[in-house]
This record gives sequence, C-alpha cells and structure tokens, in this order.
Amino acid sequence: MKKILVILDGASGLPENCFGGKTVLDVAETPNLDYFCEKGKMGNMYVINEKKIPGSDDAIVSILGNNPLLSRRGVFEALFTGIKIKRGDLCMRTNFGTIDNLTSRKVIDRRAGRTLTTKEAKIFAKDLNDNIKLPCKFEFKPTIQHRGVLVLKGGFLDNISNIDPEHTKQGGSRFVFSKPFDDEDEIAKYTCNLLNDFVVQAFNVLDNHSINIERRRKGLLPANMLFMRGPGIEIPKLKKYRSWVSINSMPLEVGISKASGMNCFSFPYPKLKKIDVYDNLYDALNKSIKFAIKIIKKQQKNYLGCYIQFKETDVPGHDNKPYEKKNMLEMIDKRFFSFLRKFVKGKDIRVVVTCDHSTPCRLKAHSADPVPVLVFDGNHKDESVKFCEREARKGSLGLFYGKDFMRKTKLDG
Repeated sequence: MKKILVILDGASGLPENCFGGKTVLDVAETPNLDYFCEKGKMGNMYVINEKKIPGSDDAIVSILGNNPLLSRRGVFEALFTGIKIKRGDLCMRTNFGTIDNLTSRKVIDRRAGRTLTTKEAKIFAKDLNDNIKLPCKFEFKPTIQHRGVLVLKGGFLDNISNIDPEHTKQGGSRFVFSKPFDDEDEIAKYTCNLLNDFVVQAFNVLDNHSINIERRRKGLLPANMLFMRGPGIEIPKLKKYRSWVSINSMPLEVGISKASGMNCFSFPYPKLKKIDVYDNLYDALNKSIKFAIKIIKKQQKNYLGCYIQFKETDVPGHDNKPYEKKNMLEMIDKRFFSFLRKFVKGKDIRVVVTCDHSTPCRLKAHSADPVPVLVFDGNHKDESVKFCEREARKGSLGLFYGKDFMRKTKLDG
C-alpha cells in the first residue's frame, strides 16, 4: 500500500460565532492530523469550481479525476443495494421526509426529523412495494436511516428534474413534481409521469400508516413523503482504480467505489433503533474507525491505494451542530489518525487528506467554498501546521480544482 486517501465528509466550513469567528477545523484539537500537516504540504481546492455547490456524489466523482457531470447518484446507490440494474432502468436516491399535504406541497423536513428507525423504514418499504401499482416493475429498498433507493424497470430516460426542494432550481419550502428537461421528449414525459405517480401513491400509503399515526402521537414528524433525486439509467464510465481498496459502508461511497473498479470492504452500518440519530452516528463512526484500521492492517500488501471516507462529520453541518462536528473530528484524530501516524512511520506511503465539500454549520447546507488538501509523503513539507482552512490558503500546493486533485496530490501515478 503506497497511497491512502482520507476524505472527511463536509468537515470544512465557515467561521462560527460560537467559536469566536473561527471554523470548526480551527478549534478542533487534532494533534495527530496536525502532525501530518507539519511534515507535509497543504493547498486549497474548489471541488468543482468557484460557483458550483458540490453534492456528495459529483464531488467524489470529481476528486477521483472524472467529469462531475458523469455523476448519477441514483445509480451509485442502487449498486450498493445489490438491485440488478440494466441500461434504461431509472435509479433514484430517495429520502423519507415530511410534507404538509399534496395540495400545498409544503416541505416540513427533508429527513423526517432524522428519527426514522431502521425497523420503521423496512416496514414502510414492504408496504410500498406491496401496495403501489405501476405499469412497470419496480423495486424500492431502504438503505441507512432516512435513505433509500427506487428503481423503475424498463426503457426510461434520466433527463428529468428531481423531486426535492434542495436539489432543484426552484428551491424553497415547496417541492415540485418531476418535469422533463425536453418538453418534446415523449419518453422523458412518460418517465416523469410514472415517477410522479409513484410519489403520489407513496404519500397515500404512508400518510395514515399506523407507524405514522404512532409517530404523530409521540410528537415525531411523520415520514409521509419520498423525495427523489439523482436520476440515472446506466452505470457511468468512471476512471478505474483496480489496484485500490475502498473501506466504506455508506451507499454512495460504496457505489462510486464499485463503479471505479475498487475492491470494496464494508461492514453492516448500525441500525437506528431509537430516535437519537447522534447516538447512532457516534456508534457508526467508532465502528468505521475500527474497521478501517483492521482492513488497512490486513490488506496493506494487497493493494496499491486505499480510499476511506468518514461520512458522519457531514451531518452536524446540516444540523447546525458545530460542537458535534468538533467532537467527531477529535474522535477521528484520536482513534484513526493516531494509528495512521504510527502505521506510516518508516514506510513509503503517501497520505492525502481532504473534504468532499464544505458544509458550514450556520448554512445547514453545502457551499461552494474551497476545502483544505493535505499531502504527506515523509519527504516534502511547507510551513503548514494545522489541518484547517486558514493554513490551506497559505499552503505551497496553492489553489486548484477537483479535476486536478489526483494529479496534484500524485495519487494517480
């Protein structure tokens, strides 16, 4: 193993008032990660460009040296589920969310308050598959927490809009049904009609479901809506990394790794059994760290490169919880980067650390701001002393774009 790429999902951000105008990365105590900074070089990266706000999917696709326009999130997440897909099958990433009703289409929460348990999601999925009637075969599978995947079987097109206010041009607090980008394309129109029909039928199944009646009684948001995004009808042709190992367990990262030809090692993500998603996230982060260490030790002689992404650090950004993000970063430093620091000692291993995008807590969403990039090879260094946005701006690697990341960090050789 000569190369290790670590992505701290959404860890980068903007100054926070609670930290005296410093970012979470500024104030996080990360002595082991900072060791790599002191012995390495830093730079600043626009994951896509100055204006484009990256999603998790096109961000990773770009970082791995591909055109971000190739990204098809629905397909990547369908690959994770094991659903067999053929060219022309429409794949969509879904969220269980909460709306007022289908008349107002007012969005209350895109993730049903992050309180949907694994058991509830599985019961919903069975009832959706059993009760929705379409003139085509389909398969819906829940994945992790509020997430899921829908695949419509047949000859469809993906030149259609999302059904998700955060991922449409309209934005705002109301969702808009899917529309074709080409009004004269009859197949695209048909695709939209079926997808919209599925959403309406799903609402009718879910809104007065016994689980949602009980959730309302407990003061929880009902999971009565399926938001849809990332349409795709075939596996994108991404740059291959067949000598790399991927150590990831989240649907998107596993799917992109598979499409990139990596050998994937995953563990079953902990089930959300109670309504505290942060208990679940910390449990998952702890298991992710232990699993990553285990696989690196076991597979170090079998692969040239290693790709690891810690997904949990993104969630506190979306929830405006800067202290939770700080705690997670410190946990990763203490348990993972302390191991990595010892592991690379005396070895010819290049360590690269970055973020797939910035998720400022005060925005509760991704932003187009550049993210820090750290490159450690044991031989070359600059004046960097800490993994944070401020040091990245001063780093000798300079400012560059995601399309140049693999070349700039020398991970492509």
